[in-house]
Amino acid sequence: MTIPAPYLLYLGHSDDEIGLKTSRGLAAFRGDDCVGEWRHDDCPFTLGLPRMDAAAARAAGARTVVLGIANPGGRFPDWMIGDALAAIRAGLNIACGLHERLRDVPELVAAAAEAGVTLFDVRDAPETLPVGNGRRRAGKRLLTVGTDCSVGKMYATLCLRDALRARGLVADFRATGQTGILIAGEGVPLDAVVADFIAGAIETLAPARTDEGWDLVEGQGSLFHPAFAGVSTGLLHGAQPTALVMCHDPLRPHMRGLPHFPVPGLAECLDANLRVARLTSPDVRAVGVALNTVKLDEAAARRLCAETEDALGLPCTDPYRFGAEAIIDFLLETPCDASSPFVTTLSR
Repeated sequence: MTIPAPYLLYLGHSDDEIGLKTSRGLAAFRGDDCVGEWRHDDCPFTLGLPRMDAAAARAAGARTVVLGIANPGGRFPDWMIGDALAAIRAGLNIACGLHERLRDVPELVAAAAEAGVTLFDVRDAPETLPVGNGRRRAGKRLLTVGTDCSVGKMYATLCLRDALRARGLVADFRATGQTGILIAGEGVPLDAVVADFIAGAIETLAPARTDEGWDLVEGQGSLFHPAFAGVSTGLLHGAQPTALVMCHDPLRPHMRGLPHFPVPGLAECLDANLRVARLTSPDVRAVGVALNTVKLDEAAARRLCAETEDALGLPCTDPYRFGAEAIIDFLLETPCDASSPFVTTLSR
């Protein structure tokens, strides 16, 4: 999917910081393609980009507004539709990755046709996907998993890819969510795939490879989230990962949107993910923990990384803030029979 850049990143009236992850991810990883942010006075958040509306962004060279909000249920609030219409009238394309499709909103379709602009629905799965077969395939694949959804799996995956490339290794990012697809320009939106085809979709996205390169597969959901454990399970089976990296927000008080469900412990979550992954990848191992420390000061963040590393026997870092080199060192240099219970393939 080729979505014309530069982009205007939309925040609108949002009061959900986590829900802005799509706009925030584009600002972080495709900042050179973003001319500004569009937020209203009641939105308390910023991406640190110039603030402008659709008309100003069009004058600044923007070609597409990205409605970069991921709200529960993936439906358009009324205020988003109104702003999308204003953007279309200003001559901007619209891109969105919500479950509700732009093409299913008649007034948007009519306005886009009249203005000669395009509506891009990012969360469209391929029309034809195979059922997963679990057959062992060649290649090296690293999958990020999480204690919860929206804890930084995409950030960690991209940082790990970049760290491998910095070593001169071939490494490719395999996007499985709307933000990753917008960043990479391709991928499969797993939460829009019919359940029977999730594993097959990942087998197709990260097929066998014999060039010694790595596929870095973006994780989704969590085995411990009642709403999203299904997509996480299919992803673990389809990815057939060589290695897992556990992603975690240490300040998350409960599973996102479920105050009655506590966040699982890291050791418990690692063990569960390894057990599920071993159905199709018996020799899978955990190679690191990626903490999202954005709300901690540097001293506290580094202290927590060190404590987590000591407790689990695995390298721990915030890969976006401190780099992913420690995890890459461990991935490339540590044999499978190392002492950590999450590295050995014998304690099953």
